[in-house]
Order: sequence, then C-alpha cells, then structure tokens
Amino acid sequence: MTAPVALVTGAADGIGWATARAFADAGYRVVLADLRAEAAAARARDLGPEHIGVGCNVTVEADVVAMLEQVRRDCGRLDAVVNNAGIGSPHLPTTDQRLDEFERVLHTHLSGTFLVSREARKLMAAQGGAMVNISSIAGLGGLPRRNAYGAAKAGIAAMTRSLACEWAAAGIRVNAVAPGYVETALVQKLAADGSIDAAKLRRRIPMGRLGRPEEIAAVILFLCSPAASYVTGAILCVDGGWMAFADAGDAASEA
Repeated sequence: MTAPVALVTGAADGIGWATARAFADAGYRVVLADLRAEAAAARARDLGPEHIGVGCNVTVEADVVAMLEQVRRDCGRLDAVVNNAGIGSPHLPTTDQRLDEFERVLHTHLSGTFLVSREARKLMAAQGGAMVNISSIAGLGGLPRRNAYGAAKAGIAAMTRSLACEWAAAGIRVNAVAPGYVETALVQKLAADGSIDAAKLRRRIPMGRLGRPEEIAAVILFLCSPAASYVTGAILCVDGGWMAFADAGDAASEA
C-alpha cells in the first residue's frame, strides 16, 4: 500500500517541525518545506530516508510551482497540506509601523497560503485530501501593536472558509487552527527581548500555561485524518482557553 503524502511548510522549526514529526509517526511520507533549504533537508534526514526536504520561498510563485512539481514527480500524490510558513511582526505602535514591513507580513502569510493551496489543489484532485492553514488568536481577537500579523491571520481564516466551500465537492477539506501562545523559539525570543511578558500571558490563559508545539501538531493531524471526515471550513482554537475567557482579571485559577 502506498503511504499517504503530507506537505508541511515552515517545517524546520517550531509548530512546523512538530507537525512533520506527527505525520511521519502516523505513517505519512512527509515533504518538509522551508525557506532554509539546508535546514529542511536536515530535518528530513532526521525523520528517515523516505522523507524529503525542499527549499521554498512561499511568496515566490515559481518556487511554489517547482515545489509542487517535485512532490508530483517524487511522490506521485498529495494527501495533506499544512500551510504553516509565516513570520512575526514588529511589536510597535501603529504610528511607528512601516508600510513595507506591514506588506511583508501580509504577503508572507496570505500570498504564501494562497499559492501553496492553489498549486496543491491541482495535485490533490486525483484522490482528495485535507488542508490545514495556521491562523492565530491574533486573527480572531484584537492584539494591540499586532496590526499586520492580526490582519494576515484573519485573512487566513477567511480564505480557509472560502476554499472549504469551493473545494468540498472535490473531496478536499480545508480547515484552520488558531493557536494561542506556544513555547517556540520565536516566543522565547520575544520574551527574552521584552516584547512579551510570559508570566502575564500564563495568568491570562485559563489553563495557566503556554501550549507546546506537539499539542498544535496533534490537532492538525486530527483535522487531516479520517476522524475529521465531516469537518471542513472550521477554525479551531488551540489556545488553552484564551478566546473563551471574557472576564476581568487573571484567567488562571489556583483551584
């Protein structure tokens, strides 16, 4: 039996790397794509010889087309796509934000998700499959100073619903996860440079802690699995209760 194939973008670190491992453990052949080709290749080697590392800038149309052509040539099919590639945005007051930085964040998240989804759809048409896009609590609620990132993640949520409705008849399910704050290298860097207060964040989360990349990956894998066969167009929060909390004061309880 031919193993199913999963493509994960931004796969060299953080949620992307945890997701690639989860799919490999579930029996998928994984194509790990990252802007850093050498890092993607190294991660693929860590998973095993059947997995593939690919360098790709998801904002460059020619790169994305070439990547999906490589998937077609080397794997012959595509069953799952995880649009995880993205970048952070400067934590600056709106009046200090530059247009080129704003546009770069939107272009990376929105254009990248659009291009990979569009090209992957052509390869998935033969057998159907599932896509999961990475939104964020920043795209569902208001986070001060996060204009570009929030707008990009809100756009991904809207794109997810649109694609889900358009491609359902082709047997392709499209969902998104909206993570809260997750213990990744990026979040650790933000905490180290003072951009975020990790202790304050933990108090704001009803579960009292940040998420782990593996917890986000597990939900992504579920959404791509037969167990989620009737789920499409959903935006699933994986945030420890962040979006559910609407009271004043700290959310985490000592009880």
